Amino acid sequence: MNWLCVVAGAMIGAPLRFLTDRAVQTRHATVFPWGTFTVNVLGSLILGVLTGATVAGAASSHTQLFLGAGLCGALTTYSTFSYETLRLSEGGARFYAAANVLASVTAGLGAVFAGVALAEGLWV
Repeated sequence: MNWLCVVAGAMIGAPLRFLTDRAVQTRHATVFPWGTFTVNVLGSLILGVLTGATVAGAASSHTQLFLGAGLCGALTTYSTFSYETLRLSEGGARFYAAANVLASVTAGLGAVFAGVALAEGLWV
């Protein structure tokens, strides 16, 4: 039963990642990977809210599997982040590569902390 929660979440997360990435990237005429940045920060925020809800006892184990492992696991993408950063660096856009690393890590951590704080405000 647990694996079905993960599969169901991933069935939503993977197409959501693709559609969000395309929608965001087509609106920006730059080499910076805004689509991947957006899905990774969004996934971090969702995971932060889920973590805060779990600590407060407001999220079941099935919810954790569905949203955390399934949806967020398929929505976020460390491999694409790594590939795009490498591609930027090899293409001579070293500033954008460094900015991608710094902005992604900073925004991702900020989003997860904000998500936890939001959940604590709602459920604690």
